Amino acid sequence: MVAAAASKRDGGGNNGCCSAMFPVTPTTGAYRGSMAGGPAERVIDGDGAIDPHVVELATDLLARVDELASEMTDLIFRDIDFYASNIVDRADVVNSCRANSAFVFRSIRGDGDIDVSVARATGTERAIAGVPLTAVMGAYRVGFRYLWEQALVAAQRIPALTPEKILAATSRILIAQDDFTQAMTEAYRHQVTTLVLAREEERSALVEALLTGKIADANNLWEAAHTLRLPTEGPYVVVVAQVPAIGKVALPEIGNKLDARDIRSAWRLEPELQIGIVSARLPDANRTLIEVLHGAASARVGLSPPFDDLSDTAEGLRYARLAIEATPQRDSLVAVFNDSPLALAAVSAPEAMSRIAESVLGPLHEMPAEERTILLDTLAAWIDAGGSANDTAAQIFCHPNTVRHRLRRIEERTGRSLSHPREVAELCLALEVQRRLPRRD
Repeated sequence: MVAAAASKRDGGGNNGCCSAMFPVTPTTGAYRGSMAGGPAERVIDGDGAIDPHVVELATDLLARVDELASEMTDLIFRDIDFYASNIVDRADVVNSCRANSAFVFRSIRGDGDIDVSVARATGTERAIAGVPLTAVMGAYRVGFRYLWEQALVAAQRIPALTPEKILAATSRILIAQDDFTQAMTEAYRHQVTTLVLAREEERSALVEALLTGKIADANNLWEAAHTLRLPTEGPYVVVVAQVPAIGKVALPEIGNKLDARDIRSAWRLEPELQIGIVSARLPDANRTLIEVLHGAASARVGLSPPFDDLSDTAEGLRYARLAIEATPQRDSLVAVFNDSPLALAAVSAPEAMSRIAESVLGPLHEMPAEERTILLDTLAAWIDAGGSANDTAAQIFCHPNTVRHRLRRIEERTGRSLSHPREVAELCLALEVQRRLPRRD
């Protein structure tokens, strides 16, 4: 029977069962009867009854529904690669084919309108199982084509059925294909959306648990990494970004943008920040991450120093927050926390460090803001230049004597000499605290 029905699939065209049932005229190629301009023959009589021969056709097909469902499943598993991989349970497909076919045959017989509930159930089940939508649509296409062919073959055994009646009856199969496919597709997409939202909620909760240090057990950390699609080994970094408004993301599509660069990440949106845990295992991952962040950021973004264990994520969040709160460097929106010993010391005990910075640099705060900024920028450049006035001058574009003059003013104001290592260390620490911690009035 499958072989007979395959004549159309194998290229028989008008020479197969279709041309046998619907002879074409030599001039127009149109079907004879109403489709060629003759009187129409109706499937439904004037009193609303279904033509008894059509009922006979549908009843014959319905009696063979188990056989047809099995053969249909064979075709689906043969023609659709995903099904051929045996990922989908064959018995489940047979049941779906049987239910869909039965509803179509009953509709042809006039037992009621087409019921697409089975198609909706199929769409939902296939989405949950992870079957691609294209594969499910391909299965429907193969299945309904097979039903149509089998209906034509069965009609040949009922001489009283004219081509017009057969065409009208079997057209219900094509209508059913549209209805069933649409219902299946809508249910599939709805279920995919539901699954995505559920997974995102789960991922967001896991990100929060890592950020707050609520997961410490090694097994739980491994499971969290697996769910978040993160490597189970570091290094990692934490990223925080200021959101433009409550409920609005700061870095649109950042996960997809990083995925495109083969960098895995997991994100959580909070009222004031968008926070991410990012894998930094690949070579140049930090450089690539900063490049992507520069392209996506519209407000300030802070990065933690790299850390190797997911159990240290909460500490990474602290450093990333400090980076975003620190004094902006130049005109960049992206700030990376420097994990040098001096920087770590500056933030190790925020209240104590703030008091130290105030005791050392407090006199400078009595100056006008613009003048104070110039002096502190000069001091920072002098430290970065290794204490060379000439190199500092080249860096900030002024004369070396101007640098020396500004440094003397800092010494006078703070009461500390830049010639004494201990006092230089105090100034370096105070300046680092000024950079890392917001000043408290």
